[in-house]
Amino acid sequence: MMNTNEVDNLLKAELNQIDKLRQIVEEAIKEEALIINNLLHPPIETLSRGQKISDKVARFGGSWRVIISFGIMLVVWILFNTLAPNREDFDPYPFILMNLVLSCIAALQAPVIMMSQNRKEEKDRMRSENDYLINLKAELEIRSLHQKVDLLLQEEIKTLYNSQTHQLLILERIEEKIDRLEKRS
Repeated sequence: MMNTNEVDNLLKAELNQIDKLRQIVEEAIKEEALIINNLLHPPIETLSRGQKISDKVARFGGSWRVIISFGIMLVVWILFNTLAPNREDFDPYPFILMNLVLSCIAALQAPVIMMSQNRKEEKDRMRSENDYLINLKAELEIRSLHQKVDLLLQEEIKTLYNSQTHQLLILERIEEKIDRLEKRS
């Protein structure tokens, strides 16, 4: 039978193990505090008036509605200027005015669309940083789990060693009792 000192020692060992696990959990929480804060509270995006306009122009300029509208407008322009009597056409063939208007639209629209694309690229960069933080958080949690498992294995080995030592002591006592009984008989 185990005496009270052995029971006290086992209880102290268990309490030490629980305390070590608690310390590992606290360290993991401290390491993850910054990551969790960044994930829960991403920076709020404030858009200037120009950025809002460039997004709207890019959204409108890259739509089928614009492509179809320009196609219809060009067909009407060409038909009117080729079928109208000479005094009513304002842009005779080779349609220099139409080319000028289209070139101006393209020249103005291209930088605005590029501004919008730059903003979207910045959003993508922020998203990739968030992904990195999530991966880092997962890595920290895995590392914490490894520490816990290692601690549990160490404690289990220690417990097994202590129980084997205790069993050997009991066997030695039994052997001594058997030897005494054999000497008496």
